[in-house]
Amino acid sequence: MPQYAYAGEPYWGLSTVTADRQPHPVLVEARLTAPNQILMTYDQRSDLASATNVSNYWIRSNMGPAGIASVGMNEALTAANAIRPDMAMITPADNSRMRFLMTFTVNAMRGVMYTVLPCFVNLEGMTSFRGENWGPLSRNMFIGM
Repeated sequence: MPQYAYAGEPYWGLSTVTADRQPHPVLVEARLTAPNQILMTYDQRSDLASATNVSNYWIRSNMGPAGIASVGMNEALTAANAIRPDMAMITPADNSRMRFLMTFTVNAMRGVMYTVLPCFVNLEGMTSFRGENWGPLSRNMFIGM
C-alpha cells in the first residue's frame, strides 16, 4: 500500500499513520462545487464502502446544525449527529478512489463557514480504522455560496 500521494511525496511531508500505527487516507481538500455539493479529495486510494458511507462524515458550521451542517462549533462528534442518508449521499467523482462527491438535499447557507470532518475512512483493501481522516494541513473548510 503506498504511503505517498503526489509524485512520490508524502502528504505534505507528514506521516499518514495514527498513534497506533494504522495507515489511513487523509482529506486533502473539501471544496463546494455547487450550492448543494462538495468535492472531497483524499491523499491516498480509499476503501469505497467506508468513503461513501455518509455516517462517517460530519459537517460543522459556525451557525450550528442547520442546512448541510450536522454539528455546531462546540459539539462533540457522535453517531447521533453524523450526516444521515436522508441528508446527503456520497458517490465517487471518478475511478481514482481518492475523489468523492457529497450531494445534499438542501443547499449550503450563503456566507456560513463549514468544516468537513470525515472519520473511519479506510485505505483501499483495509478495514477497522477508527480515527479521524483530517490533519492540520487539510483544506477542509469552505464558505457557503
